[in-house]
Amino acid sequence: MLAEDMNMVRGALVALLRLEPDIEVVGEVASGDEIVPRALEWRPDVAVVDIDLPGVDGLTAAGRLHQELPGCRCLVLTSLGRPGNLRRALAAHVAGFILKDAPPDQLAEAIRGVARGGRVIDPQLALAAWDSAENPLTARECEVLRMAASGAEVSEIARGLFLSPGTVRNYLTTAVTKLNGRNRVDAIRIAEQAGWL
Repeated sequence: MLAEDMNMVRGALVALLRLEPDIEVVGEVASGDEIVPRALEWRPDVAVVDIDLPGVDGLTAAGRLHQELPGCRCLVLTSLGRPGNLRRALAAHVAGFILKDAPPDQLAEAIRGVARGGRVIDPQLALAAWDSAENPLTARECEVLRMAASGAEVSEIARGLFLSPGTVRNYLTTAVTKLNGRNRVDAIRIAEQAGWL
């Protein structure tokens, strides 16, 4: 199964994978919201998922997929090769993480490796994750900051997370302080560049 929102890229990936005699693409989706329902329908052995998808992001969808269909192993294929994204992917129980700028034959090999039960991780990214700082934000601070990054106002975040507006403001202030940001926008930029959102 392939989850990629860009039609041309998705089509090229499907065409590339169809050249492999031992790999069958059972379905493709363009948004993160579709990953779990279609996987439950198609029952793929491997889901190749981009991170930056409309609706639910690929890492959140990968975590849900692991819960709903643990027999389907997830391989992240992304251009967002940041250490924080790799850490989030591993926390979501993905089995593989490779970059879109890797040579084409590496995708098929990564799918085979993940299908066999192995882990496939871009070695340079793994080293960068090893050397990079840990995310100083709590899960809730990340969630609040992620919603703020999408343009949600304090009152919308509060309603969405069943918190008071004052609590949301406190989370935002704490996140700005922990990231040494000048303001909320700067904190969002810092967290996104580190791959923590």
